[in-house]
Amino acid sequence: MAGIRGTRVGAVGVVAVLLLGAGCADELSTRRADREPETRGPTSPATPPDASTPDRPAPSPRDRDPGNRPDHRIGPQPSDGRPAPAVVSIPALDLQGLEVVPYRGWTDDARGTRIQNGGDAASPYGPRGGVGPGGIGNYQVTGHRLSSTMPFRHLPGLQVGAEVRVDVGETRYVYSIVNTRQTSFRSPLSLREQRAAVPGRPGVAPSRAMITLSTCATIEDHAAGNYWADRFDNPEHRIDKVGVLERVQQAP
Repeated sequence: MAGIRGTRVGAVGVVAVLLLGAGCADELSTRRADREPETRGPTSPATPPDASTPDRPAPSPRDRDPGNRPDHRIGPQPSDGRPAPAVVSIPALDLQGLEVVPYRGWTDDARGTRIQNGGDAASPYGPRGGVGPGGIGNYQVTGHRLSSTMPFRHLPGLQVGAEVRVDVGETRYVYSIVNTRQTSFRSPLSLREQRAAVPGRPGVAPSRAMITLSTCATIEDHAAGNYWADRFDNPEHRIDKVGVLERVQQAP
């Protein structure tokens, strides 16, 4: 009988210890839950991209701050940014296999215009140009809208969220359009904004791979009575579509 009593007391003690441990665990979880909001960083509001602010690219669905945190790289693994021949496809425009020729220069200069006149798109690089495909910074691609093969004829209608696929060898860089900008060839500031490493924000260090697709606004300028043109017959304004790199995959 003494052994039996001892067994009962031991069992009750074990149950009590278990209940006490569970209570402590619940209390610890509660304390952690109470503290958890203090250890988390601020969350961004779930707002859609805003294309109404032309001087600053709107955020992509995956990144609410596409180019302003140089010490915190986010998004897919970019390339080393070296210039390279590429092939661009934009499914929303039914555009497939557009050759992009890199050259040292700046958007729509003499060499870039000659490349576009030949039917290809042009991608300037160097001190006044951009980076290569998939690189951190601004990958700039210009193409004709109303002449030669008119590859960017429908570019002004490209919507936010549309995919731009850039193939380099066996690698495909997929960008997502986040904003529309307008560039004036008669405004040095506007040109600096177009060519900035973070489109629309000269002097800001980039932390994200971005793309600027640019074509003429001849139709819109002429409709407004603006017939100004430079020596290469470029009208005053350009229509730019800005995108951010969303993913990197193997090219088909």
